Amino acid sequence: MTSPGTAPTGRRDRKKRETRDALVNAALRLAAERGVEQVTVEEISDAADVSSRTFFNYFSCKDEAITGRDRLAGQRLRERVQSAPAHLSPLEALRLAVQEELASVEGDRDDWRLRLSVIGGSPQLLARLTSLGQAEERELTNAIAEKLGADVSRSAYPHLVAAAVGTAVRVALARWCAEGEARPLPDLVDETFDLLAAGLAAPATDPAAPTGRPTPRTPV
Repeated sequence: MTSPGTAPTGRRDRKKRETRDALVNAALRLAAERGVEQVTVEEISDAADVSSRTFFNYFSCKDEAITGRDRLAGQRLRERVQSAPAHLSPLEALRLAVQEELASVEGDRDDWRLRLSVIGGSPQLLARLTSLGQAEERELTNAIAEKLGADVSRSAYPHLVAAAVGTAVRVALARWCAEGEARPLPDLVDETFDLLAAGLAAPATDPAAPTGRPTPRTPV
């Protein structure tokens, strides 16, 4: 299992990434086998062959390890948005940032399916994920406001774009993990961003297809 984020650039970075991935993998497998409440930090550390002290160099708690969310993800996205070419709109800058962040997970579809299953069955993990998502959304909101030179306390635009992008990523990941879905994650991410860029206009439908609406009655 590979964690989202930037690729390691040297031996030390590569070792740190491998250790983090081992902890994430151990945490997820143990949670799936025993249930989230029955897993301890010590057991996760033992399964990854590291000390509990090392565990806390990477995660603040077991829930963070099980969800696999990186505390630096929001910061990386913010930096990518800020360094994006000036001619790109905030939405397009975020599209590139998200694609870079998720580039390393394409080969881990089965692990992500397992993760979503574990999270979906645990109220405490759902709460944790919501909290992390809100923190990342604040990072994105500030990044968009800075890119536009907008006042984040007065402009709704940065907040709306950040919230919409967070939802788009969740939708793309959920569809990618759905049984029977074969399309690669980058294609699904692009599809959700294309819909956002189009203003969420209703897609064209087959005129002959049923709409689910009642047929109007002919006046007599």
